[in-house]
Amino acid sequence: MTAYLQDIRSGAAWLHFDVRENMMNRDLTNGNVTKSLLYFAAPMILGNLLQQCYNIADTWVVGKFVGADALAAVGSSYALMTFLNSLLIGLCMGGGAVFSYYIGRGDREKVRTCAQTAFVMIGVLAVVLTAFSQGLMHPILGLLRTPAELYDMTRDYLAVIFWGIFFIFLYNYFAFLLRALGNSVAPLYFLGAASALNIVLDLFFVCSLGRGLSGAAEATVIAQAVSGLGLGIYLWKKEPYYRFSLKRFLREEKPVGEICGYSLMTGVQQSVMNFGILMVQSLVNSFGPAVMAAFAATVKIDTFAYMPAQEFGNAYSIFISQNFGAGKTERVKQGTRKAMTVSAVFCGVISVLVFAFARFLMLIFVDAGETRIVEIGMQYLRIEGAFYIGIGILFLLYGYFRGVNRPGVSLVLTVISLGTRVALAYVLAAVPEIGVLGIWWAIPIGWALADVTGIVLMGRGNKS
Repeated sequence: MTAYLQDIRSGAAWLHFDVRENMMNRDLTNGNVTKSLLYFAAPMILGNLLQQCYNIADTWVVGKFVGADALAAVGSSYALMTFLNSLLIGLCMGGGAVFSYYIGRGDREKVRTCAQTAFVMIGVLAVVLTAFSQGLMHPILGLLRTPAELYDMTRDYLAVIFWGIFFIFLYNYFAFLLRALGNSVAPLYFLGAASALNIVLDLFFVCSLGRGLSGAAEATVIAQAVSGLGLGIYLWKKEPYYRFSLKRFLREEKPVGEICGYSLMTGVQQSVMNFGILMVQSLVNSFGPAVMAAFAATVKIDTFAYMPAQEFGNAYSIFISQNFGAGKTERVKQGTRKAMTVSAVFCGVISVLVFAFARFLMLIFVDAGETRIVEIGMQYLRIEGAFYIGIGILFLLYGYFRGVNRPGVSLVLTVISLGTRVALAYVLAAVPEIGVLGIWWAIPIGWALADVTGIVLMGRGNKS
């Protein structure tokens, strides 16, 4: 990526012109830092919260209308799908950082070339992942240690949900390209429409047609298709300069090394993160259906609770990429200070709310009569939920190192966080006096170690 280190201060005249031409696109290299971050992040935060409605709708409908065993099956499937999708999302995220960097430099042609190369590379991988997941269903469920009583339900759910992998790629590729262009609003519109459709179809397929888990999966895949294809059509019409052209793609020089070097590192970081979660899911499964069902519900609550901090970290990363590309190092430092403050305040408030309303949150997904499941879920939420500031800081560290062209550091932090979490979880859970509580306590400990490491590395980098 020698290009990243050359001509870093080349002008951004095109960017300023394009922003005036398209008011949905925001220039992050000028203006008040806090307002720029918050205004740009707000649609991304709301959009990702809506995206969680895909799985939350499945969880709520399945838990209330199909049963606790079905809820456990959905929870186990969620960890697996998150792992598979994370690789594609990470690749798109890495591509988005490259696009943002060149937008900061004002090199629109380079953005188009990188975008077309990334589309082909990641799209092919999405097809391969779909074929892989469908063809290796049985060994995958075996690795997850899926209980025999849940095997058929989990298999039926995944047999449908795997077909949504390609649509996950489409939505995230188009979303990260538009966000790199400064437009974080359009992805929100399409995700909002898809989330509403998902909830309606969930109720129709499961409650009216009685299709059980398969119906919940069908509703999700249809909604994913609407968001991915719809956003692609929007980009085609509103940003004609970035339309994919096979003729142009074959003719132009392809920056494969640049895209691979950045996107693959980010993709590996995301997949390592979720592979660790998948290993934890396997350990959770060994404790039986009650713990599985509690974990299924709490993961949804957990993800929904800290998702704003995660998306704020992604918006912050785009902010860093554009300003790093424009050579505005002081603005990068100022943005980092402001982002840390905003994230810490938000996570502190959410921790208090989750701790206080843990029982109420569990009862959203689980009937009050399932007392053991509710109690296990409350334990999880009151242990992990008290330390959301740890994951909030970690998301910002990931975003910072992606933005300044050091994605390898993000991978290191992920290995520290997830390695600690997995190792501690397996060690502590094996102690009879600790049991499943060891899995819950391992999470914030992993966050803390990664945070300390990241802050030290950030300080050293700023001094060099």
